[in-house]
Amino acid sequence: MCVVLALSCMAMSNAQTVNGTVTADGQPLPGATVLIKGTTTGTSTDFDGNFTINAEALSTLVISYVGYSTKEVLVGNQTQINVTLEQDNKLDEVVIIGYGSQRKSDLTGSVSSVSGEDLSTLPVSRVDQALQGRAAGVQVTQTSGAPGAGTSIRVRGGNSITGSNEPLWVIDGIIVGTNFNLNNLNANDVKSVEILKDASSIAIYGSRGANGVILVTTKSGASIGGGKPQVNVGIYTSSQLVPERPDYLSQAQQIEYTNQDAILRGVVEPFPGSPSDYPNNDFFDLLVNPSPIYNADVSIAGTSENGSVNYYNSLNFFDQDGIVENSGIQKYIFRSNLDFKLSDKLKAGARINYSRIKQDNGVVGYGSLLGILPTQPIYNADGSFNGANEVTGNPFNNPVATSRLDIDETTSSNLLGTVYLEYSPIENLIIRSTFNPNIINSKRNEFTSSQRPDLQSGDSNARIRTTSTINWNNENTVQYSGVIGDNHNYTILGGASFQKDVTETASAQAFGFTTDATTFNSLRTGSDPLRNLVESGYGQRTLVSFFGRLNYTYKDKYLLTLVGRSDGSSVFAPGNKYEFYPSIAGAWKITEEPFMQNQNTFQDLKLRASYGKSGNQAINPYETLPVYDEGNTSFNGVELPGVVLGRFANPDLIWETTTSFDIALEASLFGGKVFAEFNYYSKKTENLLLEVTIPRQAGDDNQIQNVGSLQNRGWEFLVNSTNISNSNFNWNSTVTLSSNKNKVLDLGGQEFIDVITDPVLGAGNLRLIVGETVPVFTGAEYLGTWKSQAEIDASGQDPAANAVGGPRYKDTDGDGTISVEDYEVLGNPFPDLIYGFENNFSYKNFDLSIYIQGTVGNEVFNTRTRTNFFIRGEVPKYAEVADYWSPQNPTSDIPSPGFVEGAYVPNSFDVEDGSHLRLKNVRFTYHLPVDKMGLKGVKDMSIYASGTNLLLLSDFRLIDPETSQYGRSNIRQGFAGGEYPNARVLSLGLNVTF
Repeated sequence: MCVVLALSCMAMSNAQTVNGTVTADGQPLPGATVLIKGTTTGTSTDFDGNFTINAEALSTLVISYVGYSTKEVLVGNQTQINVTLEQDNKLDEVVIIGYGSQRKSDLTGSVSSVSGEDLSTLPVSRVDQALQGRAAGVQVTQTSGAPGAGTSIRVRGGNSITGSNEPLWVIDGIIVGTNFNLNNLNANDVKSVEILKDASSIAIYGSRGANGVILVTTKSGASIGGGKPQVNVGIYTSSQLVPERPDYLSQAQQIEYTNQDAILRGVVEPFPGSPSDYPNNDFFDLLVNPSPIYNADVSIAGTSENGSVNYYNSLNFFDQDGIVENSGIQKYIFRSNLDFKLSDKLKAGARINYSRIKQDNGVVGYGSLLGILPTQPIYNADGSFNGANEVTGNPFNNPVATSRLDIDETTSSNLLGTVYLEYSPIENLIIRSTFNPNIINSKRNEFTSSQRPDLQSGDSNARIRTTSTINWNNENTVQYSGVIGDNHNYTILGGASFQKDVTETASAQAFGFTTDATTFNSLRTGSDPLRNLVESGYGQRTLVSFFGRLNYTYKDKYLLTLVGRSDGSSVFAPGNKYEFYPSIAGAWKITEEPFMQNQNTFQDLKLRASYGKSGNQAINPYETLPVYDEGNTSFNGVELPGVVLGRFANPDLIWETTTSFDIALEASLFGGKVFAEFNYYSKKTENLLLEVTIPRQAGDDNQIQNVGSLQNRGWEFLVNSTNISNSNFNWNSTVTLSSNKNKVLDLGGQEFIDVITDPVLGAGNLRLIVGETVPVFTGAEYLGTWKSQAEIDASGQDPAANAVGGPRYKDTDGDGTISVEDYEVLGNPFPDLIYGFENNFSYKNFDLSIYIQGTVGNEVFNTRTRTNFFIRGEVPKYAEVADYWSPQNPTSDIPSPGFVEGAYVPNSFDVEDGSHLRLKNVRFTYHLPVDKMGLKGVKDMSIYASGTNLLLLSDFRLIDPETSQYGRSNIRQGFAGGEYPNARVLSLGLNVTF
């Protein structure tokens, strides 16, 4: 801060008198507020809309009036500033669409927009993390709280079962795909994010857009005039607090339970002494601790005096230590955006984003700490690390030893760029060509120490894996806008796109290290060459596309959009490579009709609808080709190498196709103070790419085929309101509500497909069922405990398989045994409602933002319950288990100790309510009065304090239901087993603009 203050004092400018007039709708606007940005210095316009104010050349005037859009004007050398305010109308906002932009009032498709200002209220390192709850119809799930962890995003539900359901990301026109690492992008560089949701808006991206498209636009210097650069400096530091832990038995309670379990199973008590005789270790205190985050941003932006060049350059440093030891991320990001006006007809520009990331992946999982008894010793008597389980005698992966000895780190670099040339030979004709390289190199280093006490001699190993990806994309478009007479306006766009992705991998692993001196840096020192592994891989995908769009408007109240795109993909066999995806959309501006002219409620009212198709190339390269596996044979008694057919060719695969219908009503009410939007949509995906069972003699057990279909239907609701607006106090609110229901329509003739999520549990706890959502949790209904032998005998179930005090399940088919035939649908991971609620307040120089989001009606399958509630006492138990069944407690529905794992089946007790409310962010900002402080040359300076994840209301046993044990998996959704938690984060920051 001292450096910032010193620099600001060096920039001197003189105050000058500025006169001006504020008008609206062609009339003077009395009572409008004129403030010098970042100060409390201001005035109001008189009856004739005139004002006079003393301001410096580097000052920015902020002109506002209730019901009208606020404008900002740089003073510069101007002494007379006249401003026209427009009514605050969300439908007049300009939003980015595929290959262009449009006023929201002219959109025929469904597009959600999130501004960079909205994103900046959250101190996050990834732009996707800031989208949660801000766009109706978009479900954003934080799969893990680990540093650098991403999200799973579903735009209007998932369309595919085997393929990816993640949306397509497009950054400054660069198609980066569905798996782009958003850690490479500085969230502070983002100007806006648009989410394309319906067939009309996504059809221009054809097969790439079936799951929605997210367009990211970064900042430029176009809005900064005067020929002088604007410098922004932002720094913040955060403290991550350890979140609340699940509630488990105390050490003494656990010892009593574990001993009782041993007694009932007829084995020796592991803890014959008193609790004080044994350790009471808290592995969380040792390995999970508060940790810091540091972030610094510097940007310089502006426009040349003649306006021929605008630029935006930035540097970002981000450093986060994870709350779990040996996890963290460190990032360096550089961006340069340049635009050149070479002549009245020719423009050129470039976008360059380079990032360097080092990530500590963590060698100890948070969930593994939930499975260690507090009595487990950390050290042996001689001070060495303990490596034996004190109950079973089996090897014990000591997390303290693992954290201090093992290594798992990834270093990566990414160069994402674009260069473009835009030529306009005649008015309204634009020819544009872009070339976009995306180069990614990463190296992952792993080392398992020879000093680990749980490993056998020779099990220490080191592995290095490198990945090199080179993608390029060439886009070429021609656009012409014209007018026919007084009533007809049209814009025609045509284009061609060519893309190629190449990925190469190499991996080497060695075993039997006798020293940790070189870790992974000298694989040749591994002493067991017979176990060495060397692997490499290559993958290539190419895509050729041709597309077109027609936007037509009649009398500025009837709108029509026609879009078509033909995609050809290398992943399909000849004859099936190309597919065409059309869409049609229309809109009616109702308020332009004569019968709406004499009302004061609706400023704008628009009805729109769309229908179209999109696709999904939901398979990997070479899936249509035969695969040969290694297979040795004997000839004349000599073993010879050879190959056998591992998979037949599969040339009949075609694209998954999604047909979508959308209808919506948009309204701006009460002089623009309220904007509301309601959408209803229905989508059907056919020719699903699914793995089906085939005869083993075909070479493999499974094959991907086009079978089945599914459906998504839902609604979205958005309200933006200006509740209060005057010269001193403003209050704005945003509410987003959405609901999506999907359903399996067909599975190629099968009624259901079991999905294996856990090798121990096998199949049965997750199914795809015709008529149900994708997926559903299945299992037996848990009925509590058997209360008496008579109850068991009367049930008809096998007395040998059940015991008093043991778990009781519903025998649905009445055959006396509990099996998969007794399983029922227990729930699904999809919310009935997703919501977000944001309020922004400003009073003079103070701003306050409060943001809440959550879900209602979703279920979570808690995979911890199998060990933490049922089965043996070698694993910690939930605190509620203290009330287990016993002869002294005969009414309890918690199973008695002593039941082995075979007595457990997936059941309704595993499935919990995932509904939650999260206070996502609170931010308090103070804009310093820089003019009164004498900080010459400083346009704005603000300090802020914010809190993230401050409050979570949930009944989930593992505290936070917003996790995903299987990451972005399409099918295995909604599982939780104690993933890396989302920390509470307290931040303090400073932003300065020169």
